[in-house]
Amino acid sequence: MIVTHEYRIYPSAEQITIMERWLELLRRHWNYALGQRLDWLSQTREAINTCSIIAEPIGEIPEPVTYYSQQSALKETKVLFPEYRDIYAEVQQGNLRRLDKAWQRWWKPDITGKRAGRPRFKKVGKLRSFTFPRINCAKAGVQVKGERIRCSRIGEMRIRLHRPFPDGFTPKTCTVLKKADGWYVAITLKDASIPELLPINEIETAVGVDVGLKEFAVTSTGETFPIQQFYRRAQAQLARAQRKLARKQKRSRNYLKQLNRVQRLHQRIERQRQEHHYRVAHVLVQRFDLIALEDLNIRGLAKTRLAKSILDAGWGGFMSIVEAVAVKRGLHMVKVSPHGTSQDCSGCGAKVPKTLSVRTHQCPHCGLEMDRDENAAINILNRALCEVGIILPACGGFDVSRPVKQEAQATTGVQLSLFV
Repeated sequence: MIVTHEYRIYPSAEQITIMERWLELLRRHWNYALGQRLDWLSQTREAINTCSIIAEPIGEIPEPVTYYSQQSALKETKVLFPEYRDIYAEVQQGNLRRLDKAWQRWWKPDITGKRAGRPRFKKVGKLRSFTFPRINCAKAGVQVKGERIRCSRIGEMRIRLHRPFPDGFTPKTCTVLKKADGWYVAITLKDASIPELLPINEIETAVGVDVGLKEFAVTSTGETFPIQQFYRRAQAQLARAQRKLARKQKRSRNYLKQLNRVQRLHQRIERQRQEHHYRVAHVLVQRFDLIALEDLNIRGLAKTRLAKSILDAGWGGFMSIVEAVAVKRGLHMVKVSPHGTSQDCSGCGAKVPKTLSVRTHQCPHCGLEMDRDENAAINILNRALCEVGIILPACGGFDVSRPVKQEAQATTGVQLSLFV
């Protein structure tokens, strides 16, 4: 199991200058290394609409540019540009390794056939972190002892360990982060143990959750969590700060001060949204053994006219947080297809078409009448129970406190029994 803890550090003015210099040099090296890869790509590829049907001249084929070829060129880089000698060697290698991972995610599709976007050149100030791959070992670049942290070639500084390392976990890597309100370190901790997932036959409580814009989340039990809209609340203040930023001379001292104010506003919005997501996630995980959510295409939904509200709600981040919290406790989080969850009747399964403005589900077949989102949450739960092997009672409906499972298949029907 791997977890990451983030701690605040308090470097001196001289140490801040060193780290900012490192970030700028690493940014330039990132751009140069990415340019090498793109040049190799353009020399070894030709667009199909520009190739000759009869023949195409082939010149000298350059060697592929890989992480290892660029890593071996670091010695030459330090000769040509002596300022790179001041950067810890493993930090430079980590910068190239990060570029290689980004390149591979774009170059090779994953198991689902999807590829990430092409790595981009970074503008001034856009590279905001660097990584020490080892910590608290003999030849590590970072040592943490008590309330002090020592980074090689940067120096010793104070660290605020607001929570200790968990028992049995070993520190593996340390990433130095520059944020709007100061400097942080993200320490990755690893433990050999893996949380055991709760067996299916021991699941006692389950819930379906439908996320929306009227209410942030509605559960199959009828409980609602109000939507907060942190970005919309701060939109007027953010607009004023951005107008002031636009009037200042770019990259001047006053420009950078105002830019930091804008960044702090965005950081506060992000932290408020994340705190809200964690609160809702912990409430759900404490009450239920299985949590069912929709597998939404948020990227596609963000292209509609409701894009601002959808991104402000942060459904994707919420689902990731619920999954992480559930895995740590050994509980189940299931994603189901969202197709038809709002249109299908949770009582009889009939299709009841309705527009987005209709907020009440009224089934003309079985007479069921309830809130639209609650009906969708029940459908989400029913689909999740079918996916994990738990099915509904033959009489319909679902008791949230005691799920049921299929035990035997008979010629006359399905025999069901409660978990004991």
